[in-house]
Amino acid sequence: MRRREFLYVVGGTTAAWPFLAQTLRAQSVAARRIAILIPFAETDRETSAHLTAFREELRRLGWTDNLQVDVRWGEGDVTRIESLAKELAGAQPDVIVGRSTPVAKALLKATSKTPVIFLVVSDPVGDELVASVARPGGNVTGFTNVEASLGGKWVGLLREIAPGVNRVAVLFNPKTSPGGGQYYGRLIEQAASTNHIKAVTAPVHDRADIERAITSFAKEPNGGLVVVPDVVTGNYRDLIIALAAEYRLPAIYAYRYIAGEGGLVSYGVDVSDLYRRTATYVDRILRGAKPGELPVQAPIKFELAINLKTAKALGLTVPATLLGIADEVIE
Repeated sequence: MRRREFLYVVGGTTAAWPFLAQTLRAQSVAARRIAILIPFAETDRETSAHLTAFREELRRLGWTDNLQVDVRWGEGDVTRIESLAKELAGAQPDVIVGRSTPVAKALLKATSKTPVIFLVVSDPVGDELVASVARPGGNVTGFTNVEASLGGKWVGLLREIAPGVNRVAVLFNPKTSPGGGQYYGRLIEQAASTNHIKAVTAPVHDRADIERAITSFAKEPNGGLVVVPDVVTGNYRDLIIALAAEYRLPAIYAYRYIAGEGGLVSYGVDVSDLYRRTATYVDRILRGAKPGELPVQAPIKFELAINLKTAKALGLTVPATLLGIADEVIE
């Protein structure tokens, strides 16, 4: 397996201090509190692993018994997310970490004072979370998860692994997807046209919408799915995987762990790495850095994962070229 790492010019990386020096310095700081707002349900399997990576990095940086971490779960409900954002802002922790664009928006609406660090956000400038990538301004900074150009790559990869596909349904929630779905949508449509594929937009808001959209789309042959990353598609990914299997629809997703859960193929950022890097910004802010002066950082690790078991169930033979460059092949 081979992992490709794309290096972006980003600022604000944490200096590599010896562990003992970090620990001693952390011990001299009074106990601090941070809060984390996750858009998914507490039962979400992969988020537990991400939070473990986050906590491990904080410990490596010297934050052990002197840091209280409170986690809240949005359960895929935007109204609940907004309510929890107000609750956390009212508790006045030292830092609030928020995953996803809807969470970041809710937190910034709830507070202009408490430092906010977002992660797994696609277009922070376009969605008006920050003034600029280099100097976010205000009380916010964070880590992006993808570039819009990935939308075109998803179509190309899906066509390569399933050459019979000539129609794709693009699943997204217009209320939570960047730019109302247009951030990815334009490039997905362009790539589909180049590959002689018809792209069909499939806006979904909940479980019932997802079932209707996929069931209706599957009535015609040679279809596939491009599942745009957002709160709704992430929260109902088990349902999407199950329906894709039921209707024999090849589907591509943004995150490796979805391929691990039964999705056919995924290409996107290493989310655990984003959590670890977020911990370094928590550390810097707790030690006095101003979030608005810490540049928004782009991802540096991307992963291609292929589920051979799912491919076999769909009657697909994965090209050797794809298997050769995949970071993970699930058998």
